[in-house]
Amino acid sequence: MRVERDLLRLLGEAPFLDRLEAAALSGWSRGAVYATVEKLGEAGLVASLPHASELVAPTQRYSLTLAGLRRIAEEEGAGPGELLRARPLTAHWRRLLLERLDAVAVVYRLASAIAGHAWPLRFRWYRAQPMDAAVALPDGRSLFVVRRGETADRTSFAKRLRRLREGPRPGAYLVLVPDAVRLRHTARLMAQASAPAFLALERDAAAGSGARVWRSAAGSPWLSLGEVLSHVAGGRAWPEEEPLARATVPRDLRPAGLHRAPPWLLPSLLRPGEKRVLGLVADWPWIVPGHLGGLLGVSARRVSQLLQPLEEAALVSRVSGRLVPGDRGLALLARRDRSAVGLARARWSAGPLNPAAPLAWRNVPGRRSRQLLRTIEHTAAVHRFIAALAKQAREHGREVVQLDPPHHASRYFRDGFAVHSVHPDAFGVLRADGKTWPFFLEWERRAVRPSTMAARLAPYLRYYASQRPTDDHGSRPAVLVVFDDEVAAQHFLRVAGSETKRTRVDLPLSVSHRALLEREGPLGAAWRTLTAAEPSRPWPQSA
Repeated sequence: MRVERDLLRLLGEAPFLDRLEAAALSGWSRGAVYATVEKLGEAGLVASLPHASELVAPTQRYSLTLAGLRRIAEEEGAGPGELLRARPLTAHWRRLLLERLDAVAVVYRLASAIAGHAWPLRFRWYRAQPMDAAVALPDGRSLFVVRRGETADRTSFAKRLRRLREGPRPGAYLVLVPDAVRLRHTARLMAQASAPAFLALERDAAAGSGARVWRSAAGSPWLSLGEVLSHVAGGRAWPEEEPLARATVPRDLRPAGLHRAPPWLLPSLLRPGEKRVLGLVADWPWIVPGHLGGLLGVSARRVSQLLQPLEEAALVSRVSGRLVPGDRGLALLARRDRSAVGLARARWSAGPLNPAAPLAWRNVPGRRSRQLLRTIEHTAAVHRFIAALAKQAREHGREVVQLDPPHHASRYFRDGFAVHSVHPDAFGVLRADGKTWPFFLEWERRAVRPSTMAARLAPYLRYYASQRPTDDHGSRPAVLVVFDDEVAAQHFLRVAGSETKRTRVDLPLSVSHRALLEREGPLGAAWRTLTAAEPSRPWPQSA
């Protein structure tokens, strides 16, 4: 039957489609696709595996079995080696796609949405090119799809975009990003691209709705996907890649438990809740289970249930009661986001250098993880604050849109020819009644002298003297500074008042101390400002 041939060929070009995506890309009805996929499965030509992520609902994804590969080779009169090299069907390709399965699912959902506006499409995955995939519209115009993952390093991703801009020119770039801050940063990097660049939040692209969720790198109003496609230029680039030197035939997939499964199968075996926990532990290393439960909004029992399979699979480790990502978990996240595994481990590995030695920061190999452990009281204070903030936000009907750890919260900006930065302890965005409230957090333990306090303020004064806070966030984020001691907090306010008056910078500063925060909570009347003597809430009352 023609529908069988079409689906087998489609799975040869786009492995691990689910049935809804296969229906969209093939042009066949859902009923025909569902019935045919079941028939192909009974014949042993395709196999399924489960998959779910925070952005994609649970589904079954399908790939060709060895018998299915042979069937395509017979129908096309091609040798096995030729077939494997022409399509992403080798054992190496299968590992790559399964390692990136969460990202693969989002790209397939985007391609399916495009097919709803223009059909038929051509689709192609890339292994080492700066783009993740390419889509060709019926008239030949091409779209390059690029995804910026949660763990993607700022510098390495900027280099990847530079390679993209310097490469073949498509009709347009479609760029998926994890949050609004990185959307604005990526838009600046793509503003000078040779073809139109359109950006969307990954969660919005995965939803596949007709909403206006896209904007151009030049700063256009929000556009629907249909409107984006109407602005695609005439570029027809369809880059080739060097074929793999070895075209190894993949073995058929076999069921396996988490602790016995090869690393590249883990994205299909982990549940969305477990993936979220792994991501949070990687974002906030050395967090205690209680604070993790505060971030998740679940009970201690539920936290234990979510952690158990991750610990059994060595994705998360428990060290002296604190949680850290295991080397296996770091590798899983890095490969999902096309990041360097070695770099992730060099920064975040907590595996002891000497297993026989007691826990100490000198015994931790990851340089950033080591620094967090070295200042563990400060690290724990930040964790306690963000967990309390997330809990209180839920109680007050506020949505936690974003909570970034220090390595994602840093901001870089130019002042003349010099590059400056601010390095807060966290960044967050809350939303209520259609309004958002972004903020930086600084938990201060060392700034006890006026000169030290002025030095801590200087980067923020320079940052807020520019237009960059609004460019980065759409509005000027609040700067929340917390001290252990009330006297130090009051002293800091006096120094801040003097410095803002001297520099004539309007700094949206709020200051508190530990005892007041423990009583009122992060969203309570626990904050003093430069203009108000009495403690007030950090969120504007009109929100």
